[in-house]
Amino acid sequence: MAETIEVKLDGQIAKVLLRRPEMFNAFDLDMIERLAGHLITLAVDNTVRGIVISGKGKAFCAGGDLKWAIAFPKGPAAAFHELAGRFHQAILEIRRMSKPVIAAVNGIAAGGGFSLALACDFRVMAKSAILRQAYTSNGLCINGGGTFMLPRLIGLARALEIAAFDKPISSEQALAWGLATKVVENGRALEESINIARELARGSLNSFGWAKQLLTDSSSTVFEAQIERERAGLCSCASHPDGEEGLRAFVEKRKPVFNTT
Repeated sequence: MAETIEVKLDGQIAKVLLRRPEMFNAFDLDMIERLAGHLITLAVDNTVRGIVISGKGKAFCAGGDLKWAIAFPKGPAAAFHELAGRFHQAILEIRRMSKPVIAAVNGIAAGGGFSLALACDFRVMAKSAILRQAYTSNGLCINGGGTFMLPRLIGLARALEIAAFDKPISSEQALAWGLATKVVENGRALEESINIARELARGSLNSFGWAKQLLTDSSSTVFEAQIERERAGLCSCASHPDGEEGLRAFVEKRKPVFNTT
């Protein structure tokens, strides 16, 4: 069986490539299990300080393999139950790991591919790439954390518009709405994503991880609890080697050098 997920290290950056180009990188159960497994491993690998996810061929990811779901012996509902369980494990790893995760959207990102891109911390889109939620046009509902991330990125009204009308979103529109971090020339999404990951890797992953966690949880936490979490995070960062280095560098009027996890 061909390897559907390829992981290559580029220094401290892990490149995770979805490799099912003949299916526009749509995932079946085996493929999404492999993706979740790799993400779990990378999350605790201290030699890796950033992750870039992209797709082989013309697409980033077309989401779940609907042909596979329809042919599933126990029916499509059972197929989606299993597929979503594994998919959500991958999404949770992305949102909970302290390392930056960047989607290099080299082509269309639809359905679960759309949700996968939204779950990443940053999205670099090729100029010709397109985002499309796709679920509702197939009589399904948005999955993979898409209903959580979408309104937080662009607001409830626009999120509902995307869910209701399912119009393709160009890279230019995605950038204007805040769905894309950056738009680059075709063929450069992966390269630029790696450059951004390297820049982030030079900073404090401990500090980034606290910011990511606090921001992710902020909308479901009452104000009093949120500011107490902020205080706990601030004190934890101050006692961490990165915080100690940052404070020393400030006093000594130099740039900090962060090399811890």
